[in-house]
Amino acid sequence: AFDRLNFPGKNVLFMGMLALMMVPGQIFIIPRFKLMVNLGLTNTLVGLVLPGLFNIFGVFLMRQFFTGVPNELLDAGRIDGLSEFGVYTRIALPLVTPALSALGIFTFLGNWNSFLWPVIALDSKEKYTITLGLAQFSAENASQWELIMTGASVATIPIIIIFLIFQKKIIEGVQLTGVKG
Repeated sequence: AFDRLNFPGKNVLFMGMLALMMVPGQIFIIPRFKLMVNLGLTNTLVGLVLPGLFNIFGVFLMRQFFTGVPNELLDAGRIDGLSEFGVYTRIALPLVTPALSALGIFTFLGNWNSFLWPVIALDSKEKYTITLGLAQFSAENASQWELIMTGASVATIPIIIIFLIFQKKIIEGVQLTGVKG
């Protein structure tokens, strides 16, 4: 929407969102928690995952990639009879899959390594994330370093698997950013 649609205040709204990227994320913890309480999502996996799926960096990254999609391709789809949703899903979205892959990995890594939000959002130990579980092995008097290092090593396995799955798309995205056209 920030790239293709024209609406009043588009640039002001986008600049405001970019300005919010400069604000530390910890400031939004209390409003986010109050929202999850009002929605009844505290101590649930949905309440843990949902806030991490949306971020301003993702809006910025996707806008930059959609700017590189030629209008001629989108117009050709419209001429062929595609609806706006069809143009988006059949033409524009496949062209930005490298950016979507990169954004997915960034979002996954940010949420996988998150400590502050899970410690606030979760009450029961059964739902703890791996970072909270690793923190349980550390105490003031005695830390169980062998368990912490083993857990940290095991925690990297999903990250490596995700990277291996999306490696081709990431490299393609990096190559596309260097192409002028």
